[in-house]
Amino acid sequence: MFYHNKRLQYFTPPERPDAVYAKKMQELIGGSFGEMTVMMQYLFQGWNCRGPAKYRDMLLDIGTEEIGHVEMLATMIAHLLDKAPIKVQEAGAKDPVVGAVMGGSKPGDVINDIIASSMNPQHEIVSGQGAMPADSVGFPWNGRFIVASGNLLADFRSNLHAESQGLMQAVRLYEMTDDKGVKDHLSFMIARDTMHQNQWLAAIEELKSDGFDDTVTPKIAYEYGKKEHAYQFWNHSEGTESAEGRWAKGRSMDGKGEFEYVANPQPLSREIEPPQPTPDLHATPKTPAMMKTSDNGVKNVIDSVVQTIDNITPGK
Repeated sequence: MFYHNKRLQYFTPPERPDAVYAKKMQELIGGSFGEMTVMMQYLFQGWNCRGPAKYRDMLLDIGTEEIGHVEMLATMIAHLLDKAPIKVQEAGAKDPVVGAVMGGSKPGDVINDIIASSMNPQHEIVSGQGAMPADSVGFPWNGRFIVASGNLLADFRSNLHAESQGLMQAVRLYEMTDDKGVKDHLSFMIARDTMHQNQWLAAIEELKSDGFDDTVTPKIAYEYGKKEHAYQFWNHSEGTESAEGRWAKGRSMDGKGEFEYVANPQPLSREIEPPQPTPDLHATPKTPAMMKTSDNGVKNVIDSVVQTIDNITPGK
């Protein structure tokens, strides 16, 4: 059961409206690394968790917290949009630089065009000056952004990635404004994302110490993989600078092998041609004789395909 408390986790109103910044802030709600993504990711990971209760409880704790972060950002965007177009127009008309650039044109017309091209028109037309489940260019949030595989170590690494990218974007937005209210609001979210990165690092460490998975997940991969290739770094680009990295020498991170630098990797397979098409699909085959020309000719076509395959198969 979810229960909504009308008090926000944290909120500081902006000093002034700013429709353009509201558009940018949409990325923190509905972008691929936005709060909607981590909210749904953590909740689905928690709902699907079959592991120890501490992991499930932790996931549902943080997933529910992220619901509150979406509400915080939506509230901020509503405040940034409140009366924003009018205020921005008035400020622009008084700016002597704007007036000089306009060169005698009607200030209102030029500034209206500037605002219309820089703010998200859907904030006016669709949401009535409210936030939307979309990113900063209006692309709707997509459930494919989330990861919930059922393997906690794989998921926790994905969570660390999401929080790292999300925090990077929050810091960038923090540096894009001089509004003290917005900065204070974001400073809380930046602090929470800092905690969440530390949280996932701790959870990854604990999962391994609990014996559920190792450095490489899933554990069984070591048994299934061709071990002679499991620790080779293949140099697939010009230059050999990559040989200087930790990944190219010394003991592997899982402790089961030694890294090897392969400076000039070679293909391990012969050249393979795709199978010839089924005649009924009318794709272009290797020779015109292999094309279907009538229902009565299907057997002949199939015989021709078989003969062609025999001719190009090694050892035939």
